Amino acid sequence: MNIQQTLFGTTPEGLQIKRFTVSNDHGMTASFINFGAILTSLEIPDRHGKVGEVTLGFDALEDYIADRWFFGATIGRYANRIAEGRFILGGVEYQLAQNSFPSHLHGGNKGFHKVVWKGDQNIDQDSISVVFSRLSPEGEEGYPGNLDAKVTYTLNNQNELTLCYQAETDKPTPINLTNHTYWNLKGSSFGNVLDHELILHADYYLPTDDDRIPTGEIRSVYGTPMDFTHSSKIGDRIHQIKGGGYNHCYVLNRKDNSLCLAGRVYEPQKGRTMELYTTEPGVQFYSGHFLTDDKGKNGILLNRYDGFCLEAQHFPNSVNQPQFPSTILKPGDVYKQVTRYKFYWIEPLK
Repeated sequence: MNIQQTLFGTTPEGLQIKRFTVSNDHGMTASFINFGAILTSLEIPDRHGKVGEVTLGFDALEDYIADRWFFGATIGRYANRIAEGRFILGGVEYQLAQNSFPSHLHGGNKGFHKVVWKGDQNIDQDSISVVFSRLSPEGEEGYPGNLDAKVTYTLNNQNELTLCYQAETDKPTPINLTNHTYWNLKGSSFGNVLDHELILHADYYLPTDDDRIPTGEIRSVYGTPMDFTHSSKIGDRIHQIKGGGYNHCYVLNRKDNSLCLAGRVYEPQKGRTMELYTTEPGVQFYSGHFLTDDKGKNGILLNRYDGFCLEAQHFPNSVNQPQFPSTILKPGDVYKQVTRYKFYWIEPLK
């Protein structure tokens, strides 16, 4: 295995942004930058051994600084939406940025995806890790408490990319971290993702209101176009979904918080398969239907459905829905979350 560190660019404030590029022994290469703790690239072979890019993103730092779609980013302090950007904690009402009006989305205007992290690296015999860490000060984007956060990306020779999150606080605060990579297992220059075949181990999902806030109901997927309990093409029923695409949190079938298989995606043209494992209770499935006319890597114009996201996380708006699993981190406790992507470039597992 191998790791290289290069200069990716300089922020308008004069801060140097580093790119960490990690390769394993099987042709897999992942790149990360310490701006936004972003996964900027993942290249893997296809069934014929040809290596190709399977994520959407940009070539230059200034594009990530201006990015409105959260390409590859670490999301925090709170992934997804909080209704009206408000919550009450310890008898105090907190008002966050309403950056997706009227909601608070993905940590606010300058969430974890728009700040510079400290970057380090760890090398083991069979894996290499890139570790990003930062202190989110009290009041950042309106959140209470100082939050010491860390995300570790690890690539190994089993063709697994593992994301480990950890955080501690000095005051009770909501936390819900995730990664917002857009995937296209045949490559963005080969068309959209509607022919990708998806399985999600989730019998239920969270219906939402017109502002994409969960209503509080947990509804069965069976007999609806939300059902991916058996392998289905992403595009098979997508036009039956209001708004023309999926942007819903699925409730995973799980008995505890151990690392479990949440879903699998197979792309028949190139033969690549991605499995998703997580310790989280939910996965937000987003079909990329808001993408419009953005120039991505190599100047390729990105359009609707050119990438999908599987964002392992707690449920949206949990701070205002007491029946949902809690997202409150207290002093003395440690927030931990693990998400793993495992890749194959052979025929799908039976």
